[in-house]
Amino acid sequence: MAMSTRICLNADVGELPGDNGRALDRAILDVVTRCNIACGGHAGDDESMAATIHAAVARKVLTGAHPSYPDREGFGRARPNISNEALEQSLLSQVRTLKAIAHGQGATVAHLKPHGSLYNDAAKDESLAEMVVSICLRLGIPELLGPPDSALELKARNVGLVFAAEAFADRSYEADGHLTPRALPGAVMTDEAKQLEQALSIIVAGEVSARTGERVRLRAETICLHGDTPGAAGSAFALKKALMARGIEITA
Repeated sequence: MAMSTRICLNADVGELPGDNGRALDRAILDVVTRCNIACGGHAGDDESMAATIHAAVARKVLTGAHPSYPDREGFGRARPNISNEALEQSLLSQVRTLKAIAHGQGATVAHLKPHGSLYNDAAKDESLAEMVVSICLRLGIPELLGPPDSALELKARNVGLVFAAEAFADRSYEADGHLTPRALPGAVMTDEAKQLEQALSIIVAGEVSARTGERVRLRAETICLHGDTPGAAGSAFALKKALMARGIEITA
């Protein structure tokens, strides 16, 4: 019997350079219902932002900002030596740039999702969570995507932001419910069958198998597919097809 279940699929896009990067983004945007666009901190520039927004609008995909620690060399996967004040100014600049480009196309930035180490750090660090939430409030962004039961969720809900709890189809989890650090083997999952198995477990059962075998409770309203994971476009299409075949509605 078909299940009456709904899930949002989102993807981090605008992160890979050149025509190949834009083609990959378009393929992923054919599948997902929300996208998170790199806005210069770890990747992306005015040209890639404009092209990705255009492609998202054409496909009626909700557009979000994907700001990062200012760390293009390290792809935003480590905190640079930067003060909180300088970080806040960088994040504001990144998101304002994306908003201005979106406005020029008649588009709206519907949500914000931090990238990389900022995402992981703000999930645990209340001061960083407050910074991210304050940027949403200052720039009129009504929704925030992030890990469930995190400092980000608590701070967002306390000020009336809509919070979408996020989980990942292509990343493994530890027994404490946090993502496996990328430096460890198996942190990124490229096998389509394993991605589907994990996504279904999260959506239907509300749990995931940790890297070390434990079953961990995991609540999610949206599932992320990383645009820079090898085979991302094919994996995204296969996942959507499999979910829909099981009666799971893909919605924003």
